[in-house]
Amino acid sequence: MVSLDRAPSRPGDAVQGLAESLAVYFERRMARILLLGIISGFPWVLIGSSLTLWLTEDGLSRSTIGWAGLIFGVYAFNFLWAPLIDRVRLPWLSRRLGQRRAWILVLQVLILVCLVLWSTLDPSESLGAVIAIGLAIAVGSATQDIAIDALRIEQIGKTEGEAMAAGAAIAVVGWWSGFKLGGIVALETAESFQTAGIENYWQATFLVLGVVVVLCNVGLLFVREAAAAARMASQAEDEERIAARLRMSGPLGRAAVWLGGTVVGPLMRFFEKNGVAIAFAVLGFVFLFKIGEAFMGRMSLVFYTEIGFTKSDIALYSKGLGWIVTVGFTVLGGLVAIRIGLIRAMFVSGIAMALTNLMFALLAWSGKSEVLFAAAVVMDDLTSAFATVTFVAFISMLVDRTYTATQYALLASLGTAGRTLLAASSGELVDWLEGDWGTFFVITTLMVIPSLICLWAIRAKLRDLLAGARVRLTGKAVEDAPG
Repeated sequence: MVSLDRAPSRPGDAVQGLAESLAVYFERRMARILLLGIISGFPWVLIGSSLTLWLTEDGLSRSTIGWAGLIFGVYAFNFLWAPLIDRVRLPWLSRRLGQRRAWILVLQVLILVCLVLWSTLDPSESLGAVIAIGLAIAVGSATQDIAIDALRIEQIGKTEGEAMAAGAAIAVVGWWSGFKLGGIVALETAESFQTAGIENYWQATFLVLGVVVVLCNVGLLFVREAAAAARMASQAEDEERIAARLRMSGPLGRAAVWLGGTVVGPLMRFFEKNGVAIAFAVLGFVFLFKIGEAFMGRMSLVFYTEIGFTKSDIALYSKGLGWIVTVGFTVLGGLVAIRIGLIRAMFVSGIAMALTNLMFALLAWSGKSEVLFAAAVVMDDLTSAFATVTFVAFISMLVDRTYTATQYALLASLGTAGRTLLAASSGELVDWLEGDWGTFFVITTLMVIPSLICLWAIRAKLRDLLAGARVRLTGKAVEDAPG
């Protein structure tokens, strides 16, 4: 048994330990997790770059295109219907494919139908229909993400902390691959059709992208799903406890019990498993962890512009170089988390992520410097990738397998809410500081402290919850993980 928070104790074990950590990445289930990440990232190509360029090239105004981007808002609210993904079994399909895969398949079919419908429309004549279909794709994508995250977590046993860290890294790489490579397919296909003289080249492109969706569904058939019997039995136990408290009978009583088990059950399990004090500390940590990074990120482009960098500079260093570092260090970040332990990795990544902001403070105080700018961007993306992988692995280990989809969606949404709600005041803070960017970045560095205090307060309890994580080096099934 290997603790999640302890590195190998003898120097002679280092090489063997590193080989074992790397071996996790080459397990068959990591390929399945990579595919799930690709399926999750691909719809962003459709409602992001493809829809934007389609509307642009059809002559629609910038304001119209900007308002069309509101459809991304559904991703912030998918936790509201996440309990249904945990509880509702689709007739016929769930029996044959499993509950998670059945939901993903149905939602992929919805996205495919939407692409076919898009191929028949002209935005200049049917803008409302085009946006409505885009919204349907966003809802389908946000909903399938709930099932995908649950299926990804359930590929790995409850005690496999090392594998969970590796899986989180592979999932992030998969998402970026689906988004970036899918974007290449979309843009190159549209360009080829346009060059060939096809008038409605974007409509034809959507049919080609539909083929990609079909191929993803074929790949989905090779992703194994753990049996749902234990999960359903635990959910039934919660319903019995709720029924005993409600003391209602008849159809109305059964409906109330089912609704209570669906909505209240996940929260009840979370607080019972951790205790009220620990649960609130975990929620506080999740909410606050990336606040400083969000403040910095919200104002970064404004800072780059004000200090004198051009759009080309920003594209080269912040977008191009930053993306390469993000994807590359995502895998390395997962490996580091495996080697030093997940709890320790949370502390290290949080501190490193915050301290990187001091490089931007130095840039603000020293003036425009392309070398310092490139170094700051690289370090920021490097530490951010490390923090993202450890954060995803951390909340993945915390969820109860009885309500995997609901609890993960709630925790992920809570982290998003913290970054979104509090960071909205970042511009106000810069104005209050009268444009003192250096002090602003120092303040964002200190913003990580409250979250680390929450983590420090519960570190012993978390070790008890997560300790004993077993290194999984074979292709054999472990506990509730599918083989």
